[in-house]
Amino acid sequence: MRVISLVVEGLEQARDAGLFKWLTEQDADIICLQDTQCSEYSLNNEEFFPSQYNAYFLDHYDDHRKNGVVIYCRELPKAIMSGLGFIEFDSQGLYIQADYRQLSVGSLLMPSGLGSDEALNTKLKFMQALGDHLQKIRAKRRDFIICGGWELTSTPTDIEDAVGSVGIPGCSTIEQAWLQTLYKNGYCDAFRAYTNDPDEFTWWPGGDEAGSLRTDTHVVSSSLGGRVDYAAIYTEEIFSSHAPIIIDYDIGG
Repeated sequence: MRVISLVVEGLEQARDAGLFKWLTEQDADIICLQDTQCSEYSLNNEEFFPSQYNAYFLDHYDDHRKNGVVIYCRELPKAIMSGLGFIEFDSQGLYIQADYRQLSVGSLLMPSGLGSDEALNTKLKFMQALGDHLQKIRAKRRDFIICGGWELTSTPTDIEDAVGSVGIPGCSTIEQAWLQTLYKNGYCDAFRAYTNDPDEFTWWPGGDEAGSLRTDTHVVSSSLGGRVDYAAIYTEEIFSSHAPIIIDYDIGG
């Protein structure tokens, strides 16, 4: 099963950059996109609704130009879950999940924490709630793939300029510790389950000339760590300041 994820920074601009043409060539079973910055109902081109997929959107409730996530599923899911049950955050278009018989695949956009102390505090509150949720669902008899823009790094190897990035949201000690704790308690980084190659990055927040980070991945149930057949970061074309993550799993729906 092939799952592709990407933070698009605007679905319409990513389309203009050739994203959907590229996606049609990838034979993906599930595509998870984040930061769509649009409403499902504002999209008036069939290119946004490929005929071979079932498309499910979750927009920001107050301003569809912010956030937004979408999941494209080749096989019709048994159910779609919009949000995580977080009263404060579910209206912000941060998470959507497709459920299959023994597998759930989620498209996640973590609040960035950039810009102010208030923004960082909001991110930390979301992380706390998400961490609690992920521990609760560990008891369910199903596997989870939660992919997208985590806005977090796990170790210094995920940061091109580890010294210069100290204190930057996503690179702070408290955020890295949160992610490392998650990886010790029932989950793993699917990309790192396949390869430990250095210099693998997914986000260039300051452009090509600035330091890059690996903040985008698939966080999966530990039981899936040994079932990753292939993982790659696609950098040959540019659709946003993030790069698509392509991961093949040896699992059915």
